[in-house]
Amino acid sequence: MTRPGGTWQNWGRSERVRPQRVEFPPTIEAVQRAVTAAAGRGAPIKAVGAGHSFTGIAVAPGVLLELRDLAGLVSVDVERGRATFFAGTRLHQVPALLAPYGLAMENLGDIDRQSIAGAISTGTHGTGARFGGLATQVVGATIVTAKGELLRIHEDENADLVPAVALGLGALGILVEVTLQCVPSFVLHAVERPEPLEEVLAALEERATAADHFEFYWFPHTDRAMTKTNTRLPGNAPRHPLTPVGKWIDDALVGTGLHQVACSVARALPVTIPAINRLSVRMWGDREFTDASARVFATARAVRFREMEYALPVENVRAAFDELRALVDERRWRISFPVEVRFAAADPVWMSTAYGRATGYIAVHRYWRDDPTEYFDAVEQIMLRHGGRPHWGKMHSLDAGVLRERYPRFDDFLALRDRLDPDRLLRNPYLDRVLGG
Repeated sequence: MTRPGGTWQNWGRSERVRPQRVEFPPTIEAVQRAVTAAAGRGAPIKAVGAGHSFTGIAVAPGVLLELRDLAGLVSVDVERGRATFFAGTRLHQVPALLAPYGLAMENLGDIDRQSIAGAISTGTHGTGARFGGLATQVVGATIVTAKGELLRIHEDENADLVPAVALGLGALGILVEVTLQCVPSFVLHAVERPEPLEEVLAALEERATAADHFEFYWFPHTDRAMTKTNTRLPGNAPRHPLTPVGKWIDDALVGTGLHQVACSVARALPVTIPAINRLSVRMWGDREFTDASARVFATARAVRFREMEYALPVENVRAAFDELRALVDERRWRISFPVEVRFAAADPVWMSTAYGRATGYIAVHRYWRDDPTEYFDAVEQIMLRHGGRPHWGKMHSLDAGVLRERYPRFDDFLALRDRLDPDRLLRNPYLDRVLGG
């Protein structure tokens, strides 16, 4: 289906564009036809997922390919634990598709609204010092190149391209199929509780490496850390999920309703933010439950925000976090959204933020109606001093000249881009900035 372009905007309302044309291809062949037609007209073309990136990585000023109709399970290799999905499949659809085969994704982030293609292409990750981001689960893919041709990448064909295509930034081709290495279904025992911030920071690396999945949130202007520790258990382990009422109170009433009210009040009266944050610490994050992995990893995020996140060598996380805290005090800012700290294993994916090094992530957020510029710019300078790499899907100011110094395989990636898209059919302003024109 094709229609004239309306206005497209992302979830965080930080990017918008009016494409010349919008297409909804239901098949791989339809994607090929769309790419060939765009190339013939000299119109740039981009695929979009759910719009959960805060950067302009999915902005499509020419032809916008909406892949929501190219979704679902293609095939499953039960013996090897591998599943192939169409690229437009949303992450929240995956658990039900894998359940009949006793499989699950090894790790997930805390938002599951993204498409598979969008999530891996932007470097989406969860937390866990022994686990990589979603792109590390990719063992094969099929892309439509800028010439409209199919390029299949797996262990028996073009295997050397897997580490590049697994996190391709939308610059190498249009992903149409993705094959993931899955694991047997498992459950997670979740413990979420407030703890003294100084105690958490004093044992931060030890906490991260001792747990399967550990993270914490810090509300500025408080001395408490909201910790989340998830322990992996076999799929047949007893489950003690949150009750429907308890989940509604935590996620809908407190997490969405009261948080939305708090953000609105904080925006109108910034002087109230420290008190609101102290109240939030008392109301959130004190629970324990056991449930299917996907139901524990993902949480509802209905209050819109904007985000910047940097990946640091794990040994630099504490120092960078301390500088961030001192900066907030020094500038006397009033910050209503929490700072999030997570972890990931080193990986071999060329453009991964965790390429070649054990990694800790520090993410900062602002309510979507607040201007994040001053806060984000100042925090970015701290992260850069500590060897930071920006999340590709979250706000940052870096360009190709700076990023080349931070990614050992940057020029290899550009060489592959030159080979697969020499005329830059897949370009947009964001890719021009971070990869060069």
